[in-house]
Formats: sequence, structure tokens, C-alpha cells
Amino acid sequence: MRKLALVTVIFVFTSFTHKPLTWVAIGDSITYLNDHPDETKYRLTKGYLTDVVEKLPYIHYVNQGHNGWKTTDFAKSWDKLQIPSGDVFTVFLGTNDWWHGNRLGTWDDYANNTGDSTIYGCFRIILDKLHALNPSAPIILITPMPRGDFVYINNPKNNAWGSYKPKDGQTLEQVADAVITIGLREHHKVVDLYHDKKFAVPHLVHYKRIKDPQTGEYHNYPYPDYTTIPFDPAQSDYAYPEDAADMTFDGLHPSNQGAAEIAKKIVKALKKL
Repeated sequence: MRKLALVTVIFVFTSFTHKPLTWVAIGDSITYLNDHPDETKYRLTKGYLTDVVEKLPYIHYVNQGHNGWKTTDFAKSWDKLQIPSGDVFTVFLGTNDWWHGNRLGTWDDYANNTGDSTIYGCFRIILDKLHALNPSAPIILITPMPRGDFVYINNPKNNAWGSYKPKDGQTLEQVADAVITIGLREHHKVVDLYHDKKFAVPHLVHYKRIKDPQTGEYHNYPYPDYTTIPFDPAQSDYAYPEDAADMTFDGLHPSNQGAAEIAKKIVKALKKL
């Protein structure tokens, strides 16, 4: 009986253990800030990468998030980055491409590998590079989140309107849809944050604190009211006090709550691989 019990214990233990896996996370500031909470003034204390590995402790992450980077930056600078091989890759890009007006292109740019002049073409370059690192490693694509009005916590002069209106004739949803198209056609798992109602623009912040144009008094404006009121960073306090945070703390970057929701979706995707 003792031998049977011992065998049973060993079987149960080995059935629930998992070999260590290396996860290489490609991304922009949303990924980068996971390891730089000081740059959020500690509005973010647990990013999505940390949350994932806490839930799946057999995974070790490599943070290849770069502040402000676009798909074009990765496509043009890949060989300088010395990105390591991994057992699984995630690619979480697109929001900066949209804001900077990078041309989306079409599926043909991806299929024909036309280079780094379009978002579709850049994704082809990035995914080809990942396949070269480890041809058998799964790739998870993550769509950009919707955006509210972004105001950088360390420099309010760095601000941008949200994804509720186009930029340079393109919508952020078009970028998200391109990521989804690539995932479907290339059989990569897609974590779709853009169309998740939890990340809809009204849920990104509770309010934006700006001056009433008529009275000059500060007022907490929810979405969509804040979209029609000008914000002067030179004459105003920071627009997002701590209690304004909802899924983001600044209109763009996930709060602890937002990061936890992203992590939940990535954990679900990883478990299915």
C-alpha cells in the first residue's frame, strides 16, 4: 500500500509540474513599464508580465518592450537588439504606429514581404525574425488597446487624443483588425484587447481633470465630455489624479487593474498552447 501511495504521489506531482519555458515579450512602453514602475510614479506596481509569471511560475519572461517603439523600429533595428530565442513569443505593438501615422498597408504587403514601409510589412519582418529564432515556438499576437486622451505623467506637454477619432486618416481599430487578420491567416493565437468591452474608452479613466473654459475652475470630466475641452499643459495641473485611474492611469498605459486583465487573457492563451 505504501508503494502504491508513493507512486500515486509521484504521478500526481509530475502531472502538474511543467518544464521551464522562456517567454520573450515584444512590445512598446506598455511592456517596457512592467520593469520600470518608477517611470509611472508607481501608478503601476505590477505589470502584465509579472502578473502572468506569478500565475504560471514555470515561465520566465524576457522583456523586450521599448518606450515609444513602433513596428517600424523593430523591423529596422532587429539585428541590433540581440533578442534571444524563446519557447513562446508575444507581440504587442501598433498603438505608436497609429499615432505617428505609419501607413497600414494591406494584406498583400504582408503576404509579399514588401518591407518596412507599412505596418503589415513590418509585422511580416518581425514574425519572420521570430520564426528564425525558434521555428516551433508559438507566437501570440496582442492587438493594441483603445486609447483615451493620453497625458504623460512625467511631462504633460507630451499628450495625445484618444482612439475615438482617426489620426492621419487611419483608425486604431484598423490597426487592431490588421493584427487579427495576420493572426487568423497565419494561425497565431490573437489576444484581442481592442474589441474587449472592458477596455472600451469610457472605462480607461474615470475622468479627466481639466479647467472649465468658461470659469477657469477645475472639473472632473468623464468621457466623452473631456474630448471637447482643451487641455493646456503649461497652465494646468496633471490631468489624471490617482483616483482618476480605471483600466489605465494616464489614458493609455494600463493601471494595475488593466494589467491584471491583460495578464488574465495571456494566461488563458498560454494554457491553450
